[in-house]
Amino acid sequence: MNNKEKYIQAFVESLEIDKEGVEKLEYQAITQWDSVGHMGLIAAIEDVFDIMMDTDDIIDFNSYEKGVEILKKYNIDI
Repeated sequence: MNNKEKYIQAFVESLEIDKEGVEKLEYQAITQWDSVGHMGLIAAIEDVFDIMMDTDDIIDFNSYEKGVEILKKYNIDI
């Protein structure tokens, strides 16, 4: 499984959604991605990539695309 597949899988498992449309997701665009869902998603991504995100990055993580940008700071290419 490559990094993009792992990243998408983190969304699918933590938010309990289908992988269709994941790449266009934005925070609070679906009911599952609320504040609680957000923390579950962050935890899943941290576990998958074995990283610890800074608080500012967690707050700024507001879409699939923004997450890709943030992960680059941790040397993870999606």
